[in-house]
Amino acid sequence: MAINPARKTRLKDVAAAAGVSSATASLILNDKTDAFPTSTIDRVRESAARLGYRPNALARSLRSQRTHTIGLISDEIATTPFAGAMIRGAQEAAWKAGHVLMHIDTEGDYEMEQAALEAMLERKVDGLVYARMHHQVVDIPDVLTEVPAVLLDAREPTETLASVVPDERSGAKGAVEHLIAMGHTRIGFVQCVDPIPAAYQRLDGFQTALKEAGLDYNERWTVIDPLEPGGHALEVDRLLAGSDRPTALFCFNDRMALGAYNSARRLGLRIPEDLSVVGFDNLETVAPWLDPGLTTVELPHYEMGRWAVDYLERLIDGESLAPEQHLMECPLIERNSVSRRQM
Repeated sequence: MAINPARKTRLKDVAAAAGVSSATASLILNDKTDAFPTSTIDRVRESAARLGYRPNALARSLRSQRTHTIGLISDEIATTPFAGAMIRGAQEAAWKAGHVLMHIDTEGDYEMEQAALEAMLERKVDGLVYARMHHQVVDIPDVLTEVPAVLLDAREPTETLASVVPDERSGAKGAVEHLIAMGHTRIGFVQCVDPIPAAYQRLDGFQTALKEAGLDYNERWTVIDPLEPGGHALEVDRLLAGSDRPTALFCFNDRMALGAYNSARRLGLRIPEDLSVVGFDNLETVAPWLDPGLTTVELPHYEMGRWAVDYLERLIDGESLAPEQHLMECPLIERNSVSRRQM
């Protein structure tokens, strides 16, 4: 059958090429194939592929009440180098389930966020993922109750919506337990200056690991130390210059671990021979490139993105689910910044 290349291929063109009715072609191309032999199904699909037939997405969505799109609204994930894996995980999970992911990054602008949410709803997305950086506790926008929704790297106080966040406490505890297993009993903590949930939870994990090992928590070995220009960590300098310095440091994140490396070298200390260091984040632009490579706890951004969309897909499919508050494991990535302490 000759088709004018300037004209868009229509359903009846596919039907004619396959030798079936338009109704039959429509049913088969919408995956309603139970009533047809395999030869007919193959013939219709082959004709559609050969002719470059594309179904009308708007008409299909009106019939099915689905648009096969998921919205992801985030504050600053797209502009944060190490968190982009959340978007990749969400996108791959959505695509696998037959959805296209629409993502808008608002850079923390409230008015832009409200406009983005309204735009997503106007486009009849099947569900929404609401994402924040740094494991925040948030008050959710009212519109999130109008469609299936999941929180990503965020929680809300009433636990009305499902959420997935990293298990900060367990990750920190595992990092300190690793230092203890390597013979360290004098362990310091380089803490974050921002009052975010991760700061308190990682400190709690640090203290819990010490307590369970029968070690005292030395408050003097916990320092809050934002990096100065050039990677200077002034409070770490003072801590490591003391006569009773710790033999190991657990750092709130990999950037602070970088500062600890710089402090140690300014004071003539070798890593890991004189000072063992563990970070948090597994920041790919820092951790593997330090000398020696940094042992660190990985934030499971990719896995959290996948979990959020997988759970959302179940809500979209009509499953009746209690709003799960999922803690995602943060594994320890061992490199060469920790040595065994001789007793």
